[in-house]
Amino acid sequence: MTKQMYDVIGIGIGPYNLGLAALLEKTELSGAFFEKSPSFAWHPGMLIEKMDLQVPFLADLATFADPKSPYTFMNYLYEQDRMFPFFFHNQTKVPRQEYNHYLQWAANQLDDLYFGHSIVDVIDWNEADNPHYEVIALEAETGKHHHFLAKHVVMGTGSEPLIIDGMKGLPDGDVLHTSRYLYEKENLLKAAHVTVVGSGQSAIEVFLDLLEEQRHNDMKLSLLTRTGGLFQLDQAKFAQEFFTPAYVDYFHSLSYEQRIENLDTLGPLRKGIDPDTLTRLYSDLYHKTAGGEKDYVLINPMTEVKSISPSDKGGYDLQCRQWQEEIDYRFHTEKVILATGYKPHIPDWFYNRFEEKIKWEDQKHYRVTRDYRLEFSDQRGHHFFTLTDLTYSHGAGATNLGLAVHRNVEIINTIAGKDIYKNQRNPSFQTFSMKEFKE
Repeated sequence: MTKQMYDVIGIGIGPYNLGLAALLEKTELSGAFFEKSPSFAWHPGMLIEKMDLQVPFLADLATFADPKSPYTFMNYLYEQDRMFPFFFHNQTKVPRQEYNHYLQWAANQLDDLYFGHSIVDVIDWNEADNPHYEVIALEAETGKHHHFLAKHVVMGTGSEPLIIDGMKGLPDGDVLHTSRYLYEKENLLKAAHVTVVGSGQSAIEVFLDLLEEQRHNDMKLSLLTRTGGLFQLDQAKFAQEFFTPAYVDYFHSLSYEQRIENLDTLGPLRKGIDPDTLTRLYSDLYHKTAGGEKDYVLINPMTEVKSISPSDKGGYDLQCRQWQEEIDYRFHTEKVILATGYKPHIPDWFYNRFEEKIKWEDQKHYRVTRDYRLEFSDQRGHHFFTLTDLTYSHGAGATNLGLAVHRNVEIINTIAGKDIYKNQRNPSFQTFSMKEFKE
């Protein structure tokens, strides 16, 4: 048992907790962060060449809190001798591969990051004289359990692939989630017919990448989307203000029912496709079909895939429904890529230890304060923060990289009991709430 009492322990090392570790370095607060993967990797199965982030480069680990931090993207470019190439490239969006390399660069410089350590339990010691958490980590290399103590915990366990019911157990090389795309790409390119199921950014990126890899029309490509069409992300200036702290304040103040209803209205901000990606796809399709060739590309909107099963003639049969026409049909393909999104990953130990101690919005959503603390039934000064599953409590920006630094500022300031970093509360031209309106 280590005798050190950390101010905070982070569970999971993705961009959010990595950013928290970077901001903590300039403070007097002590922290340790644990990740089950052997090294840092950000969506390695989807680091497709020529694909960019959907947010500008300022949405890095530190800039919104501390532009002078050594962990900004601009300092990364400086250290990599890429300032002039980036300047001449004249783009605000960063290639996904470069963003991943930037995060790895930052992780390699930070102390107290423990990779290859799975958190298997978190014990709440709610003692009157010394309330704290005991975090138990399993080290993959040695198989040993290590115990750490912390005044506060931040759960950043991320998400896991969302698979359509009944599709587990099929061969990974034949029916796969987009999170494994690059691992299986070479195998996919040998297929006669590949079908992508989904309508979001990942679906279009994979479909576009396969389209650009087609050689001599020897592979048929299909895209089945449940949505009414391929709609672009709303990038209008005022629409982007829904990703500001001011709107998060407003959204969080609503009732749970109002928040859930409001999420539906924010669909174009959450589920749309990057306009540049759609333009590139349309241009590729136009050039590819010059001369009238259309047989090798199929895009079917308004199509829901109900089930997938092995076919007697090889490959797979997809049971589909065109929901607007209410027509059921069977669709045959050799390979299937599921761009069905992700769901929050909540560890089993969380339910075992905390389900009865915290307050819930409903049967599956826990209650979270504005500064990202779980609401416990008792009053406490040792807090359990969460960066996981926040869309219903903090709005569309809960998964937006542009608000990640703001979240970490809230957490650090709460732990410290003072404003260590400036919290930019009202950077919006729009006024969302009228509760304090005065004539």
